[in-house]
Amino acid sequence: MHSKYNKIQKSDLLKERIEAVKKRMTSCDLCPRKCGVNRLKDEVGFCKTGQHAWVSGTFAHFGEESPLVGSKGSGTIFFSYCNLLCNFCQNYETSHNGDGRAVNDSELAEIMLNLQGQGCHNINFVTPSHVVYHILSASAIAIEKGLHIPLVFNTGAYDCVDTLKLLDGIIDIYMPDFKFWENDIAEKTCRASNYPQIAQSAIKEMYRQVGDLKMDSNGIAISGLLLRHLVLPHKLAGTREIMHFIATQLSKNTYTNIMPQYRPCGQAYQIADLASHISEEEFQDALNEAKQKGILRLDQPRCFLFP
Repeated sequence: MHSKYNKIQKSDLLKERIEAVKKRMTSCDLCPRKCGVNRLKDEVGFCKTGQHAWVSGTFAHFGEESPLVGSKGSGTIFFSYCNLLCNFCQNYETSHNGDGRAVNDSELAEIMLNLQGQGCHNINFVTPSHVVYHILSASAIAIEKGLHIPLVFNTGAYDCVDTLKLLDGIIDIYMPDFKFWENDIAEKTCRASNYPQIAQSAIKEMYRQVGDLKMDSNGIAISGLLLRHLVLPHKLAGTREIMHFIATQLSKNTYTNIMPQYRPCGQAYQIADLASHISEEEFQDALNEAKQKGILRLDQPRCFLFP
């Protein structure tokens, strides 16, 4: 049995956490948007998610980082809608338009158990920031029924520290994507001018909880922080500054995936500098900036065809 969250389940602490989150749902302040709507009465704010979580897809994912994928895949649950809504999102139909279906907590628990039954190495919650209540409630049900594999919080890092603290001891692997360093870029792309400051505080809290990424003898992640960073055209993401933050505020041993797959999606055309793919030179520059800052554990780049 998974000792970490099983221990919290037995102590009734998980039940207490669920009640605390549920209370906050009545005037929702779980994420930095702090919309104040009563989601338990199906009122919706920025994330368009009320009483139930919405799920757009669940499957064993083999396109994630190798420590998550292993031989059986990462048991991925894609939640619909989002609390960030980047205008260039590559899953625009899901995050902005809400493709998917509503699921109750029992259904979500069964999805988790089914993925475990398929042999997946972990449960990977994608875009989870606005459905923390649902994740905790479903996890409590699933743990009672035998869930024991690591839980992954795969987030855009627009998360409140006080909400993340309610996940301490339950989430095994945090996988934030630190997107932008400059406030004006965050405002232009996702109407969140405070994103850089929020992300720094959130990622520090994630690191405090789980530390550097740890793997078993087969190279499968069991706990820790795995940080992603999507390279944007024309250095709009602030890669150099973000790598400096990682090296000085977290650890040079932070497992970091610098991602080259940006392409203009959604409404990216609204910002001229985002209307093109990144070049191979821009990607190599980003890798070099990470190395110059002393980052020691860079995810191995996969074969990627630049335009």
